[in-house]
Amino acid sequence: MKALLDSDILGYRIAFACENETVDVAKHRLDHYITDILMCGVDNTFKDCFCDSWQLYLTGKNNFRYGVATTVPYKGNRVAPKPQHLQALRQHMIEEWGASVTDGDEADDAIAIDGTTLGLSCVMVSLDKDFDQIPGWHYNFVKKIGYFVDERQGLYSFYKQILTGDTADNIQGLAGIGPVKAAKKLAVCEDVTDLSEYEMAMYDVCVDAYEGNVDRVLENALLLWLRRTPNEMWTPPLRK
Repeated sequence: MKALLDSDILGYRIAFACENETVDVAKHRLDHYITDILMCGVDNTFKDCFCDSWQLYLTGKNNFRYGVATTVPYKGNRVAPKPQHLQALRQHMIEEWGASVTDGDEADDAIAIDGTTLGLSCVMVSLDKDFDQIPGWHYNFVKKIGYFVDERQGLYSFYKQILTGDTADNIQGLAGIGPVKAAKKLAVCEDVTDLSEYEMAMYDVCVDAYEGNVDRVLENALLLWLRRTPNEMWTPPLRK
């Protein structure tokens, strides 16, 4: 089993925690944090499997999503200063842990691409709910919970987010629609057993919820969709 680590989150968490410490203390704490994740196993589901192999991922420059967002700027709500040791910790993960850095998209996309390729032989390690759209094994390293997402669950998570948006990334959903109301809207699709028809039904729910504004649905989908192949761009499902 190979662990695919969302290292953007790791860097920020440790940098904020060590804001008043020296950079060497921050690096030491980061190393300990990563090692603890890799060595502790994933609850009882993946016990002691992380020693096999792992890969760290960091987001680089030229994210295509900045050009997609037209309703509001993508991540335009992130105006707070970055923690002082963040860049040093990123460089440390590159030099000491072999972290890969994306160009043109995000670490999330790189993890999703590798996660799709590796299938059941990997586990995606993050706190980000965006990964719940990716079929496969997942691990929340704070709650220390491992869980599996199948293809149907992944599609549901994706279309649910189209309705709710994502406040962390400044992706605007429908006003007044949170996870509970979004789930109620999508509940009409529950009895559809065929996977492609299930997706088509959820897409129709989203278009109806946005009062026929297909452009808004497409914008949110493009921003939220994690790539499964390099340079992939999301396209609406085809009606049979």
